Amino acid sequence: MTAASKESHPSYPMFKGLQRPLELMGLQGRYIYWAGAAAGGSIVGFIVMYIALGFVAGLITLVVFIAVGASFIMIKQRKGLHSKKCDKGVFVYARSKSL
Repeated sequence: MTAASKESHPSYPMFKGLQRPLELMGLQGRYIYWAGAAAGGSIVGFIVMYIALGFVAGLITLVVFIAVGASFIMIKQRKGLHSKKCDKGVFVYARSKSL
């Protein structure tokens, strides 16, 4: 036997959570980006309304945007991270006449 075959390779601990979705403060996967977009949109909306109508209108816009964004994200996340469109009902597909 050669010296290279006797040499053992170092072992490293394996991270077992590679197939799990990214999670941050209860938000998973793509909903983290949606929350960032909702927060950014609410800040931009606040700035626009503050310039156009004043502080109170900007503050109302900020609160409404954040509330709508958070509720939309929570509703969508409750359905699941990989939710698919699932049509309900009976569907009849016509056969083609040509063979």
